[in-house]
Amino acid sequence: MTHSRNQLNSVASDAIGASHRVLFLIDRLHSIEGGAEGAVHKLCRFLPAHGFQCSVATFWAGEGVERQFPCPVHLFPIGRTYDWTALRNARTFAHLLRSEQVKIVHTFFPASDLWGGFVARLSGCPILVSSRRDMGILRLRKHELPYRLVNRLFDQVQAVSEKVREFCILQDHFPPDRVATVYNGVDLDAIDDAVPAGRSELVADSNAPVVVTVANMRFVKGIDVLVNAAARVRERIPEAIFVVIGGALEEPSCAERVNAAVVQLGLAQNFKFLGTRTDVASLLKSSEVFCLPSRSEGMSNALLEAMACGLPCVATDVGGNAEVVTEGGSGFLVPNEDADALAARIVTLLQDRQRAQRMGQEGRRLVESKFTVRHMIERLTFLYRGLLRDRGLLPSSDSTHAGWEALPAGEEDHQICGVKG
Repeated sequence: MTHSRNQLNSVASDAIGASHRVLFLIDRLHSIEGGAEGAVHKLCRFLPAHGFQCSVATFWAGEGVERQFPCPVHLFPIGRTYDWTALRNARTFAHLLRSEQVKIVHTFFPASDLWGGFVARLSGCPILVSSRRDMGILRLRKHELPYRLVNRLFDQVQAVSEKVREFCILQDHFPPDRVATVYNGVDLDAIDDAVPAGRSELVADSNAPVVVTVANMRFVKGIDVLVNAAARVRERIPEAIFVVIGGALEEPSCAERVNAAVVQLGLAQNFKFLGTRTDVASLLKSSEVFCLPSRSEGMSNALLEAMACGLPCVATDVGGNAEVVTEGGSGFLVPNEDADALAARIVTLLQDRQRAQRMGQEGRRLVESKFTVRHMIERLTFLYRGLLRDRGLLPSSDSTHAGWEALPAGEEDHQICGVKG
């Protein structure tokens, strides 16, 4: 049975009672459209119905982003985590945690892990949680020693996929019982409310097939591999259009190389770079195939959103992608850096529309079964409550979510809230 998003605020709040304060600390807030920022925004929207009062702290926020959150956002303008400015802000941050009686500090990304982890512990915050959302690609050599020290302070690490969980256990040497998987969740209501974009924005010929990817222009996202694959696709389907949705500010040199390759391969008429957009779901719904050529992934929000839109997907077999795409079921998995395999699978889906439609439908079913906001919120609520009980901040007799402990992420008995997405 499905329900509207308003019902997220019904049974759960009555069952849980008094609120516990959670503060999310994240390095940067570029937007609320995707990635970790989007996940934090969803948590701040939906966790209050489950007895958790949220706030956010960050070292930098884009213009207007703070106003889009339904809770306080605190800015601590730190350039480095070990200079005098960081020390002054540490005192302010510690005072905030104590004055607000924050029970859980939940960190995202290296600077927040390292600076926030130490400060939260020194402030006496009862529970410290770290989200790990990649396979270590953001870490620098200078982070190695600090991480060895701070990792001991975390009560729990929450990995965004089973592959990331394995990485944390093998590389960071966490005991398995301290690392839990919490998959990203798609807001199906928002997806279903999105109206398909006009085809004229994407293609001059409305019959031309559109292959879309959603990724900021960074080397790890493999857009250069997509360009090489597009040259091969064009040999079979000359009218195919490749649409890239995502910003280019983080690694401008990467964007320059990609644009140069497009020109060199004579693909200028086959590519459209739309930059950062807030209507991603609408654009996805106006496309035929979604492609994710990443060199590394933890768990791709864009991939989940594309599947929720009913798109067949071609993704590289890296990180958590294989936990989302079932080979030959909801899409295809191809080797990393293999432009030939990528092109072949794209051509297959563009030429066999019935198969592509079946794969898109299977992808939607898979998202509904384990990758929704409902799944993410219930899983996180269960984990938070377990930590609170361990610290004596909830009665040991509390039985909410009883019986979930033995179930893997995404397979809980969903009886607390009936939100659709």
